[in-house]
Amino acid sequence: MLQPKKTKYQKMQKGRSKGIARRGTTLAFGSYGLKSMGTKWLTSRQLEAAQLAIARLLKRKGKVWIRIFPDKPVTNKGVEVPMGGGKGAISHYVFPIRPGRIIFEIDGVEEELARQALKRASSKLPIKTKFVTK
Repeated sequence: MLQPKKTKYQKMQKGRSKGIARRGTTLAFGSYGLKSMGTKWLTSRQLEAAQLAIARLLKRKGKVWIRIFPDKPVTNKGVEVPMGGGKGAISHYVFPIRPGRIIFEIDGVEEELARQALKRASSKLPIKTKFVTK
């Protein structure tokens, strides 16, 4: 049986988020990091809010790396739309995170300032996180 040709805009399935992360589990760029301890879909808005919280506290000191990128589209149909009519339009993008994945890394600042910044970022995210050092 022939397989259908894959297109650029392939429909993405929900998938399963079981197990722990295999990639991106160690600090690669900075000295301090924020590690995920749970499983969830992180939206681009949540990541942006966390990144802004870090930037406000650091005030142009040090360097920040965002280690994840929300590239999974989530579709949504309008309110009171009847069944059928195909898949809904893309409403936002998410990153399905697993335990052990590094979300943010910071370098060039003291440990206490990095700890405060990542704690603030953690409060913007819907999962439990852990502060890690090299």
